[in-house]
Amino acid sequence: MAVAAAPPIRIGATVSLSGKYQEPSAMVREAFKLWEKQVNERGGLLGRPVQLILYDDQSKEERVRRLYQKLIAADKVDLVFSPYSTPLTLAASAVTEKHRLVLVAGGASGEPIWERGYRYIFGVNSPAKRYYIGFLDLMARHGLETVNILYENSPFQINVGLGAQEWATRLGLKVVRCKAYKQGPAELPGLVKEVMAAPAQGLIFCSYPNDSYELLRLLQEAHHRPQVLCLTIAASFPEFKERVGEMAEGVFASSQWEADTRMPFPGTREFIENYKARTRKLPSYHAGSAYAACQIVEKAITATGSLNQEKIRDFISSLDTLTVIGRFRVDETGKQIGHNPIIIQWQQGKKEIVYPLNMQTAAPKF
Repeated sequence: MAVAAAPPIRIGATVSLSGKYQEPSAMVREAFKLWEKQVNERGGLLGRPVQLILYDDQSKEERVRRLYQKLIAADKVDLVFSPYSTPLTLAASAVTEKHRLVLVAGGASGEPIWERGYRYIFGVNSPAKRYYIGFLDLMARHGLETVNILYENSPFQINVGLGAQEWATRLGLKVVRCKAYKQGPAELPGLVKEVMAAPAQGLIFCSYPNDSYELLRLLQEAHHRPQVLCLTIAASFPEFKERVGEMAEGVFASSQWEADTRMPFPGTREFIENYKARTRKLPSYHAGSAYAACQIVEKAITATGSLNQEKIRDFISSLDTLTVIGRFRVDETGKQIGHNPIIIQWQQGKKEIVYPLNMQTAAPKF
C-alpha cells in the first residue's frame, strides 16, 4: 500500500518500434518492461514504484536527441535508460551528459562512445573491436587461412569490421578484402560478385539485420557459400532459422550471451523463464544486455540509497559484479572490460555455443 501511494520513480528511454533497429530493439523494450514489473513486485526502489516512460525513436538519431531532451525537460524523469544501437546511443548520451544523468548502455558497444571524455555513460557489452576474436581464433585453430570482411559504414559496424581485420592479422590469417559499404540494397549485389571473384575461406559480414538477410538471399541466388560465414546481430536472434530457412545451417555469429540455462551466471535461468513467459519467445543477448543494465542501475540505487546522479555514477564506475549475462566492470572511460563475447553457430536448426572452449555446447563445424 505504501509503495502504491508513493510518487513513482520515473525512468525514461526510447525504443525503436520501426526502422532498421526495430528487431533487436523490440527485445530491449520487453526486457525493460519485464524488469519494471519485477522491481515493482519487489516493492519498488527506495519505497517507491518504478514507472517507465518509453517513446518510439523510429531508429532516427534526431528523434532520439529530441525525445531525450523531452524526457529530461518536460517529463522530468529521475533516471534514463539507453536506446538500442551505437548511433542512437551516441545521440542520446550527448543529451544526457549535458544534464549529468547516468546512462548505462545495454545495447551499444561502438568505440566512439568511450572516446569523448564523457563521465556519465557506462557500457554493458564487450567493445565492438573484440567481437570476432573468438571466431578468428577458431578459424586459425582449424587451419583456415583466408577471410573477407565486409562492413556497413556506421560507427558500430566500422569498429566490428576493422577490429576483425586487426585480429585476423594478429592471428596469422590473410585478409583478402576488407571493405565498407554505405547503401546495402544498392551495393550488396556488387559486393557479392566481388567476394566470389576473390574468394576466401571465411566471410565476416558486419551489418544490421536487414542487410544480413539480403546478403543470404543473394548468396543463395548465386549458389555461393564460403566455407565459413559469420554475421553480426541477425544470426544471434532465436528466430533466425525461421527467417532464413536452410541458409541458417552453419552460420556463425558473435553474441554477448545466450538463452541457455547452462550459462553460469546468477539469475540467468529465471530471466530466461520469465522473459519467455512474458513474450512466448526466447531472449537474445539484446534482451539480456538490456536487463543487465537495469540490474546495474537497481544495484546502484539500492546500494547508495539515493537517486543522486553523482553517487550513482561513482558507484557504477567502481562496480565489479555479475549480472544475468556475466561480469560487469568498466575502465576509467566507462568502457566494458570485464565481459567477453562468445561465438555461436547454427547446427541442425539450433544455436550452439562454440567459443570459448570452456563454454562449448558443441564443437564448431566447417
